[in-house]
Amino acid sequence: MIRLDGRPVRVLVVDDEQVLTDLFSMALRVEGWEVRTAGSGAEGIRLAQEFDPDAILLDVMMPDLDGMGVLRRLRQSGNEVPVLFLTAKDSVADRVAGLTAGGDDYVTKPFSLEEVVARLRGLLRRSRSAVASAPEPVLRVADLSLNEDSHEVERAGVEIALTATEFELLRFLMRNERRVLSKAQILDRVWNYDFGGRSSVVELYISYLRKKIDANRAPLIHTVRGFGYVIKAPV
Repeated sequence: MIRLDGRPVRVLVVDDEQVLTDLFSMALRVEGWEVRTAGSGAEGIRLAQEFDPDAILLDVMMPDLDGMGVLRRLRQSGNEVPVLFLTAKDSVADRVAGLTAGGDDYVTKPFSLEEVVARLRGLLRRSRSAVASAPEPVLRVADLSLNEDSHEVERAGVEIALTATEFELLRFLMRNERRVLSKAQILDRVWNYDFGGRSSVVELYISYLRKKIDANRAPLIHTVRGFGYVIKAPV
């Protein structure tokens, strides 16, 4: 997803928990979006003016100025940027309050990164900030192709059936072709952020992918010992 002028979509993440802002930054940059982060409500208001984002991911509970206050100030200044609230509160009253204040959508903790990214995509499509879907939904590495719209995967023209998790893992690898990804990065992106550091699940799913993608073929998925995994074309 890109702007109509060809520039990357811009997303501002406002949350006082740096672990979360770092996590969101990584996930959204994988989408090809430009990301800025703010650790307080006041900083969020300043960056909303300077950065001119296409969407804001906004935490409700912050110590200096909460998300509702940030949103009110943005709307009072005439800023109609779409806002996705992130909060631990899940009551109907809280959701109504957020939407009444001018928020566009609401995600409660615990959450999955896939859900947050999907909600942001939905906001961007519905917003006045004109954005366009990337013209080519197919990722390619050598003779391997992955269609992000149809979820079809082929290697050398032969269709490969993947589970939902295998597909997400392969997509993450292919979006980062030739970039070594650590087990922690893969856990954060493919599984919930609070998965608990069980890196063995990454090794297990990498082995599943290798059996389906690389079996009897030149290997594309490689282990970089001490660092993680990378997908790249054969030399």
